[in-house]
Amino acid sequence: MIKQDLASVQARIASACAKAGRAPEEITVVAVSKGKTVSQIKEVIAGGITDIGENRVQEALIKHNELITHNSELRAIKWHMVGHLQTNKVQDAVQLFDLIHSVDSLRLAEQINKESEKIHKSQDGLLEVNISGEPSKFGIKPEETIGVIKEIAKFKNLNIKGLMGIAPIVDEPEKTRPYFRILRDLLAKIYPVQNYSATGKEKEVLNGAGEPLILSMGMSDDFEIAIEEGSNMLRLGRIVFEGLN
Repeated sequence: MIKQDLASVQARIASACAKAGRAPEEITVVAVSKGKTVSQIKEVIAGGITDIGENRVQEALIKHNELITHNSELRAIKWHMVGHLQTNKVQDAVQLFDLIHSVDSLRLAEQINKESEKIHKSQDGLLEVNISGEPSKFGIKPEETIGVIKEIAKFKNLNIKGLMGIAPIVDEPEKTRPYFRILRDLLAKIYPVQNYSATGKEKEVLNGAGEPLILSMGMSDDFEIAIEEGSNMLRLGRIVFEGLN
């Protein structure tokens, strides 16, 4: 059943890519396993998922440790922090996550850099931008994004690999398009500052290893619109796990 469900998701991704003139191979699916069991995560991984997303650090640590204790081959799975990250959880977060999507303030970025330096890790992250403009949402204001990225460029142990955004809840997926377009256009504006010189030493702000910049946007209800607007990383929970409820 799960393989059929995932095949359905992949078919929808392929259809959206075809509409946008893109290749499905460009898209990374992060299966958001908040509230799901280790057994359910194993089934999703068996279905071909290689990236797991979690909203809470402690829940992720428990699942991660249980998964790899008796399954060394699962060490290759990439773990993503997709929820709001509190500064007092950063020490544990950098021990586990390959990519932190929710770098939503300069203060948090400083803490991530500090804790990563302690364990000699170069932590990858995405700058979360408040594209909806809702006061209840976390993230950098769009007009402040480039300035914040330039400040983060001074940090040696935090690498910003792209941007993440969450569209507001709407009654029709099409209504998310303008919000996704804000993030896409903002990423395009960042290219000129990629070679920003920090502390006298040249350091690429984004795309340091030459890999594509990450545009993390699109969830279960709006991912097809997100793909059409340039997303290359989707955060999918319900539609990935729905066959396992």
